[in-house]
Amino acid sequence: MHLFKSSLYAVFVALMCFASLPLCAQDAAPKKVYLFSIDEEIAPPASLRVEKAIEEALEIKADIIVVHINTFGGTLDDADKIRTAFQQCTIPVWAYIDNNAASAGALISIACDSIFMHSGSSIGAATVVDQTGAVQPDKYQSYMRSLMRSTAEAQGRRPDIAEAMVDPDIHVEGVSDSGKVLTFTTQEAIRYGFCEAEVESVAALLQHAGVEQYTIHEQRYSFIDKLIGFLVTPVVSGILIMLIIGGIYFELQQPGIGFPLILALSAAALYFAPLYLEGLASYWEILIFIVGIVLIVLELFVIPGFGVAGVCGIICLVVGLVFSMVGNVGFDFSHIPGGLIANRLMITLVSIVVALPLSIWLGKKLFESTLFGGLALNTEESTSEGFTVASSQELQLVGSKGIASTILRPAGKVTIDGRHYDAVAQIGYIDKGASVVVVDYVNGSLVVVVDKD
Repeated sequence: MHLFKSSLYAVFVALMCFASLPLCAQDAAPKKVYLFSIDEEIAPPASLRVEKAIEEALEIKADIIVVHINTFGGTLDDADKIRTAFQQCTIPVWAYIDNNAASAGALISIACDSIFMHSGSSIGAATVVDQTGAVQPDKYQSYMRSLMRSTAEAQGRRPDIAEAMVDPDIHVEGVSDSGKVLTFTTQEAIRYGFCEAEVESVAALLQHAGVEQYTIHEQRYSFIDKLIGFLVTPVVSGILIMLIIGGIYFELQQPGIGFPLILALSAAALYFAPLYLEGLASYWEILIFIVGIVLIVLELFVIPGFGVAGVCGIICLVVGLVFSMVGNVGFDFSHIPGGLIANRLMITLVSIVVALPLSIWLGKKLFESTLFGGLALNTEESTSEGFTVASSQELQLVGSKGIASTILRPAGKVTIDGRHYDAVAQIGYIDKGASVVVVDYVNGSLVVVVDKD
């Protein structure tokens, strides 16, 4: 009986071990580690790269995301996007700081579930500054402090230390002195819970975390991805806006379709296409931009004066350009920081303001230049040499009355005694059908004014 029980127990143990084999095999399966880098300025290309990385990690069902960070910071709006993406990600995100995680880089690092640092690295110095390095007003610092505090709290890190990385006035007993923005070395970050360990490579990071079996899937960035990332940077977007406005200006100065229009259309395609492909620009923003251009053209060539159509056209043009750079969902802007919209508006307005006078100056220089054989005639044909542009017939029309057969804005056509002549309004604009009087003949055109009689 005892032998039977022993045999039965042995069979039971064997069955349990056999049943546990799939579980053991599953535990031994290599972990999928998705690896990508943030090694540039925190700007739209970086936030787009993060979005792609998380999407790809979810597609391959990665177990861990490791982000290799080496940045001096960048725009606060894009850093906030990355921070939010890391916090909402269902896959654990581990930061590997290799050298620097300053300013906006500190914010996105603190948003990660775990932080590892290479020897000699640093994290902190998150005070908000402008492009010249000048410290921004306190309202910006207050917003950054709240972001750092809430992010640290969400990840179980000390919020007072996170705030001290922004505000030099915050004193943390035994950690930072008042009057100095806090920056941690690797060992200091470990001591105060802002770093898990000092590691010299991604492999050492995974080993320290107890991940023995793993396969690494690195983010692949194609040439097209790099090109799109380059085109959506604020500086390049500003240059493209200048080319669009400049091309339209030059095209309006000459009849027909020429190189300026081709330049403007090409710049518009390079501006909108990457933004559309990246999900920033939507169809309505492109459509409202086109409507703005149409309204401006109608105002200049069809509708007399400059009024509602022209103003609406300018507004539509600016709105289309601005909101194409903002990642709104349809007409929902509730999740878009106000600072981001103001920043994109400033880029657009500055580009337009610079483009118009630059186009006028460049146009004058091109037409005066002999670099391309001269785009304008510079030879003067004076009357002393026997040249004249005045026809005796047209000169005899001075004092004659007629009808404006087209709108004069200021150039157009007038009809006198059943014949059509080129004419120009001496003052302002003249509506079609108005009675006019010829007061002069200059440069091959009759100069007319509205007949007051």
